Amino acid sequence: MAKKILIYGYGNPGRQDDGLGNALVEDLENRARQEGLDHLFFDSNYQLNIEDAANIAEMDLVIFADASTEEINDIDFTPVDESTHVAFTSHAASPGYIVNLCREIYEKTPAVYLLHIKGYEWAFKEGLTAKAYKNLELASSFIQSKIKEADHLIESFHQIKIT
Repeated sequence: MAKKILIYGYGNPGRQDDGLGNALVEDLENRARQEGLDHLFFDSNYQLNIEDAANIAEMDLVIFADASTEEINDIDFTPVDESTHVAFTSHAASPGYIVNLCREIYEKTPAVYLLHIKGYEWAFKEGLTAKAYKNLELASSFIQSKIKEADHLIESFHQIKIT
């Protein structure tokens, strides 16, 4: 049986490259629909919310995707657990906080990763920059390959101890 996989992109598409996570979800969802991949689920929003803990509790593998302002290469893929940047404010929740809530409330810990996609411009303007679009294409190909090795990703995640 195919593993249930959630790809969740977040960011503000009205702030240029901040919409990279949302654009990734749109691209991958279109591909999954064309290929009839019904074990893949998709969501996107401006930010993560505490209610997302319920959504991830039903999944085997979760991949959050967000634009990054950090000095990374084009993309970076890291595991997330409840100790990874646990933060919650009235306006945003971190992936680590969502994982922590999922574990505490639902007693489930799916394999969760964060895909950081390098962005370059953050002005109040819709549309990705050309450099960010290239990173989006790279991210899409990368995630498509990771989906094919979901069992390995899940197993690896549960063997990792993040400190």
